[in-house]
Amino acid sequence: MILGTSLLAVGLPVGLPGAQSEADAAPVKRCQDKFGTSPKEPARNTLPGYKPAGPNQWQTPDAEQLFYDFEQPTLNVTGINAPADVAKYGTDTGKYKIGTPEHAYASWNSRQASNNTYKGPFADWLQDVYIENNARNRRGGGFEREVARHFDLGGVNWLCETYLRDFDPQLDKELRQKLGDKVVGPNGRRFDAVDPRTKTVYEFKSGIDPKPKQLKVDAELVRRGWRVVYIHGQEPTDKVKAQYRAAGINYYRHGATPAPYAPGNQYKSRFPGLMTANPAKPSTGAGNDLISRSMPTPEDVRRRQEAARPFQQNTKNALRGPGGVDFTSLELRYVGQNETGSLNYSFSAKNTDEDENPGFGGMEKAQMASDSFFTWLALSPEKFWVNLNPDEPDRIMDRSFGKTDAGRVLLDADLEMKHDFSRAMDPKTPAGSEFWKNLTHKDNRICLHGIRNWITPQPAKVREQDGGIFILDAPLKVNSVPQETKTQPPGEQCRLTEAEIQHNQALVERLLVPIVEKKIAEGPAYADLRRVYASRVAAEWIKQQDAKKPGEFHKIIGSDDASRWPIRGAKWDSYEVWKNYRKSFMEGDYKYEYKEGEYVYTLTVGGVDFSKSPKKNITRTQFNAEKPNLSDVTKGSRAEVLGYKDSPTTLLGGDTAVRKSPPKPSPSHPTPSPSPTKPGDPSTPPPSGTPGPSKPGGDSGGTGGTGPGGDLAHTGSDTPIGLIAGIAALLAAAGGALLWWKRGRSGSGQH
Repeated sequence: MILGTSLLAVGLPVGLPGAQSEADAAPVKRCQDKFGTSPKEPARNTLPGYKPAGPNQWQTPDAEQLFYDFEQPTLNVTGINAPADVAKYGTDTGKYKIGTPEHAYASWNSRQASNNTYKGPFADWLQDVYIENNARNRRGGGFEREVARHFDLGGVNWLCETYLRDFDPQLDKELRQKLGDKVVGPNGRRFDAVDPRTKTVYEFKSGIDPKPKQLKVDAELVRRGWRVVYIHGQEPTDKVKAQYRAAGINYYRHGATPAPYAPGNQYKSRFPGLMTANPAKPSTGAGNDLISRSMPTPEDVRRRQEAARPFQQNTKNALRGPGGVDFTSLELRYVGQNETGSLNYSFSAKNTDEDENPGFGGMEKAQMASDSFFTWLALSPEKFWVNLNPDEPDRIMDRSFGKTDAGRVLLDADLEMKHDFSRAMDPKTPAGSEFWKNLTHKDNRICLHGIRNWITPQPAKVREQDGGIFILDAPLKVNSVPQETKTQPPGEQCRLTEAEIQHNQALVERLLVPIVEKKIAEGPAYADLRRVYASRVAAEWIKQQDAKKPGEFHKIIGSDDASRWPIRGAKWDSYEVWKNYRKSFMEGDYKYEYKEGEYVYTLTVGGVDFSKSPKKNITRTQFNAEKPNLSDVTKGSRAEVLGYKDSPTTLLGGDTAVRKSPPKPSPSHPTPSPSPTKPGDPSTPPPSGTPGPSKPGGDSGGTGGTGPGGDLAHTGSDTPIGLIAGIAALLAAAGGALLWWKRGRSGSGQH
């Protein structure tokens, strides 16, 4: 004891009360004692915030390859419902083991018997409070251990989980006098890791949110010459980064992946039907759980957030919640199969501000992506087309395809595309103005030929490796060709020569097609189309693998039976869409007043053809350069929903594997050589965290061969390859035209 005190005193900077008498000195917690780090002082230039300037000055390179596990017993009660006789379990949580249904029921009863009841259903409280609090407490402990060990915060000077008052009561007193006890806290500032000698503070945050009061204290420390670095597991939001800048605090990204496991392996997904071919073999994963927690509307999201917020502990360890994900952008971005044929998958979605613009509708969008995936597997490619043509009410789409959400999405997108061509012609816009000025004039009027526009896939940018396919980009193309229909709307028609038709068609392709194509690539009206096409690419790859070695999807592929994945939601009829289209064709959608004093109505017809799904497999070198660590983050997203580096993207993963034992993540670094083992020394595998204090209410709590007709067999190796030549050919001429006419503002009496 005397030796330990004198060593600490030598390491403390001048002016700090490290030379207290042994009787008065509070016990300090060295990181080497708590986490088994080296007794040797780490080199300063190896520590976060002290690295030389460069791309990795403020982040750990390849950290996504690092995993830290922690036991989370409450995972075992995911998805349970409160029984009708829940009251019989009483309010004494001490009678039951945490993570059992009985403990969850007693915790609920205790909360609802208190003066501060939960204002929401049991299912929401279970996930947002009981399960989430347990996860935050234990995840935080696991992340602290991971960071301390990774950077080997050893030696006599690095202290972990130590209060300021324990080694500098004078500074603690000064901060209280200036900021007040309400800001500093009843016990003072507690440091996750601190080196008093160099005045360096590290705050570990497995999640994304700092504590406002803590920021005020740390800003004062910065003003007094301290260096404060917040080490995050997830990329902080722009709002949080701005708070750090204002306080003079630096942040560092150590993106190691949390890997919780449930003791006893009773964990079951709350969204078991997602991406599974066999209802008896449900999928599980962090992505499933987060998606299942999303609410139907933004108002529902806010109501649920308000209900849970008063009871949530350790907000600093909160990961991005369902409100922080823009589910409208959700798409399937990875599928793979392990040696048993089980499916691994990961969705991607853009981030959003959890408070100002919460995400919603995750279950609907994920279900659409999943259903479409199986639709593409079950039906043969020659069915994957839609056609809106005023001449062909009996050839709108294949009958079986028309009973699926994938078919509905394609037809609705086709109609929207026609409207967007009309909008692009607006003469008040730069492109529309140029278009009108340069069209063929004949017989003192503007003339345009009939046009057919339709959507097909461009080669998807993918990378096949590690037993799966990463879908990096799945662009769509707008095609346009001259074509006339037998059905003609009222009004005068132009007769154009072939040269005049080609002149006008060139204007369409130069001025209008890029505008519509951009909307299809980025516009919210086409989000569902992009979503189902990403699933199309994934399904085609699965077909290829099944052709080599039949797997769990073998009976579905080519079965011509998509009845398990019908249209969900509101009633929909393809013939009603065609009738609405024909009405607009005959009566006009938009009325533009051109400078020549004429009203012009514009219409388009066309279709969508997904009968083929070409792809370009990029090289490993290009993949690693463009998407470093994406493979590791994708794998990790099955254990925890993860943000991808500094991009505004969240990955949500899952799989259909049967878990027979807790996962064994790869160690993030060699096990350190600690001081002699003492009882409770984390160098012997400890619990990865401890629950927070109890509260009233008990809330603690590749290569490819030829695919079967899908044209996804073009693969790459580690040498560059060119783009696939050509896009999908039409199955049959769908017909159609862009027809428009003029109506005089006087004389004929037609308006």
